[in-house]
Amino acid sequence: MANRSLSALGAHWPPRRRLMVVAGVLAVLLAVAGAVAWFTGHGHSADESRVPASSSTHPSVGTAAPTPKPGTVASDVSQPPPIADPLAFGRAAAVMLWTFDARITGRDEQLAGMHTWMTPESKYADWGSIQAQVPDPLLWSRLRDNTQHATATTREAHFPSAFKQALADNPAAITEAYIYAVTVTGTQQLAWTGGGSGAEERQVTLAVQCRPGADCRLVAIAPAVAP
Repeated sequence: MANRSLSALGAHWPPRRRLMVVAGVLAVLLAVAGAVAWFTGHGHSADESRVPASSSTHPSVGTAAPTPKPGTVASDVSQPPPIADPLAFGRAAAVMLWTFDARITGRDEQLAGMHTWMTPESKYADWGSIQAQVPDPLLWSRLRDNTQHATATTREAHFPSAFKQALADNPAAITEAYIYAVTVTGTQQLAWTGGGSGAEERQVTLAVQCRPGADCRLVAIAPAVAP
């Protein structure tokens, strides 16, 4: 259990939940980009440069998940950077999702830090899909007991082909909510008690909101899509 990574846990949802996530993301992204051929699933698989300061780069919407406890302080979770480019923000968000330190950060603190990355527009925000990346309290306590912690790097970020095609078909659709699909690949480095360590290739598709004149914010983790 010690080497079970934080970010991999959401990949094992039951089929019913995955369908709910797909339906929620469709509700968001169809409003943004027209009919996009999303595939079901929640992939995490396939490093090398840190996210630059600026670089290129649902349960269903409307079913609100509990927010972190008021006043909870996020100790080591990074804060959202002032980035207006969806690709660069997607890379930063992926690093945040793949990074944790159970030695010094409690589960509530982790959630509170992650929540600061979310869009304030509740119509689109799917906090449940982000919150699902964090282990339950029992598993988090086991991660802490094993002093498990992880850092992450990203290799690249891109707009999925289906998303680009949808925008090409209906360029004005993006102005509804300015939500972009961004697929990020990278590597998560894990370490735990006794000098144990390992690396896992990661891939995630995020829904990112970047309204004109405003910093980007995270909307949801999207299903796997065509590259």
